[in-house]
Amino acid sequence: MYVYVLPAVNGLDFFKKLPKQMNAFHQLFSVDKPLIAMIHVPALPGSPAYTDKDIVEQAVAEARMYLDMGVDGLLLENMHDTPYLRRLVGPETIAWMTAVSLAVKQAAGDVSCGIQILAGANKAALAVAQAAGLQYIRAEGFVYGHLADEGWMDADAGELLRYRRQIDAEDILVLTDIKKKHSAHSATADISLAETARAAAFFRTDGLIVTGQATGAATSVAEVRAVREACPSLPVLVGSGVDPDNLPQLLPYCDALIVGSYCKVDGYWANPLDPVRIKRMVSALSDGRRALAASSDGT
Repeated sequence: MYVYVLPAVNGLDFFKKLPKQMNAFHQLFSVDKPLIAMIHVPALPGSPAYTDKDIVEQAVAEARMYLDMGVDGLLLENMHDTPYLRRLVGPETIAWMTAVSLAVKQAAGDVSCGIQILAGANKAALAVAQAAGLQYIRAEGFVYGHLADEGWMDADAGELLRYRRQIDAEDILVLTDIKKKHSAHSATADISLAETARAAAFFRTDGLIVTGQATGAATSVAEVRAVREACPSLPVLVGSGVDPDNLPQLLPYCDALIVGSYCKVDGYWANPLDPVRIKRMVSALSDGRRALAASSDGT
């Protein structure tokens, strides 16, 4: 069986032996195979669901709970801003996501934080990340056009990475969804997930995110493995549907797990955080890491 296990970390010499993107990714986290927790920011002013909640305070409270429970990274997302705008969001969204990001990053200290601004507002996410001192963005629609909930979305790798160079933000990693959830990919049905991954690699992504069909939907182990084998020199992240039951099967083929829905009450993304579920996830990952280490040692 093909199992992807990083060699033991031995100072910075380990990172120097890795390809550039893998090197940059692993330097963001203090552990191998980090657990990145989603913070679904409350609905922002201007969006239909906005209710004048304590937006910044709630996001910071969630960040602190996650960190107290032992997660390894945080990822902010304006998930409640439905229906989403396609690519271009208003200045109020950018301003509020910057305010939230600054506060969460201050609470997180040295823990790496990232941001996604829906839907596909990747340039805005880069600008916010730079202003707030975040380390990465999650970008959709990087290679190959697709039909999303919001309509047709063209690929934006060329202009996005040129924008990153233009604003001198090349220290911020761009981690990209491929054949992303909540989208139809019939226009590229003749292009496999592995070929899509290779295209993203050719277009200089810093990491690949593999998901299921929707938020909270399980990610296929076979698809994660296919992407790992197609792009062994790039970080591969699982981007949806991770739970303690499927984690052991996913872990050998990925470099990180992004978890949101499972950590909420009843496993539903819009509900409050459930500390019991978070603890269960953190514990499952610890067990998974130990099992992988034991298998790599031959014990």
